[in-house]
Amino acid sequence: MTAKKQVATKKITRKTSTKASILAKSGTKIKKIFVLDTSVILYDSMSIKNFAEHDVAIPITVLEELDNFKKGNDSLNFEARAFIRYIDKLSGEFTLSQWIPINGNNRGKFKVVMHEKAKLDAQIVFQDNKADHRILNAALSMQEQHVNRPVILVTKDVNLRLKAKSLGLQAEDYETGKIKNLDTLHTGSATIQKVKQSVIEEIYARGFAAANLVSKNKFIANHYYILKNAQNAVLSFYNAETDCLEKVNKQSAYGIKPRNAEQAFALHAVLNPDIKLVSIQGVAGTGKTLLALAAALEQKGNYRQIYLARPIVPLGNKDIGFLPGDAKSKINPYMEPLWDNLKLIQNQWKETDKEYQKITDMVNQEKLIVSPLAYIRGRSLSNIIFIVDEAQNLTPLEVKTIITRAGEGCKIVFTGDVYQIDTPYLDSQSNGLSYLIDRLKDNPLYAHITLEKGERSALANLANQLL
Repeated sequence: MTAKKQVATKKITRKTSTKASILAKSGTKIKKIFVLDTSVILYDSMSIKNFAEHDVAIPITVLEELDNFKKGNDSLNFEARAFIRYIDKLSGEFTLSQWIPINGNNRGKFKVVMHEKAKLDAQIVFQDNKADHRILNAALSMQEQHVNRPVILVTKDVNLRLKAKSLGLQAEDYETGKIKNLDTLHTGSATIQKVKQSVIEEIYARGFAAANLVSKNKFIANHYYILKNAQNAVLSFYNAETDCLEKVNKQSAYGIKPRNAEQAFALHAVLNPDIKLVSIQGVAGTGKTLLALAAALEQKGNYRQIYLARPIVPLGNKDIGFLPGDAKSKINPYMEPLWDNLKLIQNQWKETDKEYQKITDMVNQEKLIVSPLAYIRGRSLSNIIFIVDEAQNLTPLEVKTIITRAGEGCKIVFTGDVYQIDTPYLDSQSNGLSYLIDRLKDNPLYAHITLEKGERSALANLANQLL
């Protein structure tokens, strides 16, 4: 950036901030203008409704980018189409270059920014005529036109936020649905020390004990506890309906045995018919998907079908269309980890054993279906157990959409690692799995377990710990 452009940037920023500061000191409520990047809309198609009384501006380049996303069955395609339909409905008799009211009480207005030229030209500064720089110019143009109002670029693209700030433009992440503090994210289990020996003995003898015998503090519904003292310990589960701590046994499921307390808790949650929604979080090798699938197979007689699905996140975020072959051959590589877990369970037996053959028959009769998540969209989820793998690659809205599809007799299990994000518009705080864990804790229909200890192999544990 030249010295002349740097001075221009400082003047524009100083003028805007000074006038906004004067208005704020006078007690005048300032309505902000939020300029939305494409990434925000692809993350949440209804995002323009989440800026309270403030106004929202959509650069015309964003509409052009959304046009490229409107075809396909991926979640981004659905979000693009939903947004386009929504603003078409809102616009009515208006032109999009006018400020149009957003439906709802105490909401602002929105418009499409047609003018993407500014005195401080991002395309010249960064020496590239790309969409991001035209969006920056739209925001800079709004800043020049509305010197009395704060103009803020909202984007989930970290690099675009940095570019905006280098031009003296306010920029921030889209915060709706974002977990504020990941360190305090619900783990689903805890250890209580110094529990009376008589209480532990009662749980072993009767299978349960009144919760107030352990602690006077409030317990969390469907939370798991390791109750310990110097002599003994017991695994337990808090049943909010009976207000008791019930014993959790290390039971196996379809030949898969839990290797630690958290795995025992995870199996208990998936096998418990009173819990309709379960999430299992943990790093690679902790057994999330394997435990969920084994528990589902153990209950195969209780459900019409078992669905095992995961979102397709192509390597390098390329569309799967570039891969050779038909649709089935394109998606098979992404489903292979799910088949690996199924084969691991099946290979506990010989091919001549009936347990081995049962799994083969379930696949052939479509009692057990392994499928990309996009192919499940729109199907009825009644009397099935539905396992969603790699749920950290879903948005909060996608997780909500899946759960709202649940019909009678449906159980849903989400598995994933909130720290292993494979999509460009999500992070550990804004993905759907983190959102689910944070929002639904202490609900009597929901249970969560975080698996801490890797059980795949010593080598896998070494990689998770040191690399």
